[in-house]
Amino acid sequence: MAEKIVNAGRLIVRYKKLLIGVIMLSAMVIFCVPGMILYPVDPRAIIFRDLQPPSSTNPLGTDVFGRDVLAQLIHGTYNSFRIGILAGLIATLIGIAIGATAGYFGGIVDDILNLVTNTFLVIPTLALLIVIASYIRIRSELMMILIIGATSWPWTARAIRAQVYSLKAREFVDLAKISGLPRHEIIIFEILPNMLSYIVMCFTLQMAGAILSEAGLSAIGLGPTALITLGMILRWTIVWEAPRIGTWWWFVPPGLIITLIAVSFLLINSGLDEIYNPRLRRMR
Repeated sequence: MAEKIVNAGRLIVRYKKLLIGVIMLSAMVIFCVPGMILYPVDPRAIIFRDLQPPSSTNPLGTDVFGRDVLAQLIHGTYNSFRIGILAGLIATLIGIAIGATAGYFGGIVDDILNLVTNTFLVIPTLALLIVIASYIRIRSELMMILIIGATSWPWTARAIRAQVYSLKAREFVDLAKISGLPRHEIIIFEILPNMLSYIVMCFTLQMAGAILSEAGLSAIGLGPTALITLGMILRWTIVWEAPRIGTWWWFVPPGLIITLIAVSFLLINSGLDEIYNPRLRRMR
């Protein structure tokens, strides 16, 4: 185990994109997780004067209600990460299930699942999310996670299908068939472990996409109303016209954090691609 950790550390240091992405993402995680302990201010408490600029008492000032903006950012970042992880996990699992089934079985099963996947791919994900969220009356965190996860899987399914279609012709799969393993065990225990790195890359992109989707939905008023997220903070700044009144400490930080999170995931995915893609390794 220790040797694997050391090797992983060496890879991170060697590939600069991966290193920068991990540092940026770690900074965001450190900001929100220990931040809630080190800065125990209630983000919903109206205990300060409204629209106060950054000061020693409020490092990022206050909003239009007198709530601490730094406390909102800490809790909002944590909640956005939680939604991103769970929704990204659901989307990845659905994509793996559909893509692996279509790629391995082929024939009519592949045609049907491929038709469903292509139908979802034709529809823009954000537009589909807006339509579904606008018709759902329950605006909760769980509902947001389920909506994003249930609509973000198609491109993962397409990618997994192509990988499984290639791997099922390998000798180790033929040996598994000869040994009498059921089809689902061949997929789960023989094929998927050989594409674990690819699955990790899909999950990083799904997680980033889920965070951005939640931010977009919450910013237009379709997010969980009882939960503080980065998108909900942006929603408040839009409703109360923070850019117009010049309260930069209120609307700039959440947009900056969302940007840093998205860039960090893209750098991590690009770095992992350099590690696992033989062609990119040779070019490097």
